[in-house]
Amino acid sequence: MCEAHAFILKDGKEEKFLESVDLVEMEEDEIKLVSIFGDQKTLKARLRLYDNTKRKILFEPL
Repeated sequence: MCEAHAFILKDGKEEKFLESVDLVEMEEDEIKLVSIFGDQKTLKARLRLYDNTKRKILFEPL
């Protein structure tokens, strides 16, 4: 499996937000994330980095 983990920047540090992300969907002013386990989270943020080699998606809150 090659799912990425989602992180969000908080006070200059990366905090894990959701593991094993399978779907990233932009909805109006929010981003919806769904894991391979069916867990869903939404956040108001912008994409800062996607690094497939590190399996990392990094968001910056708005």
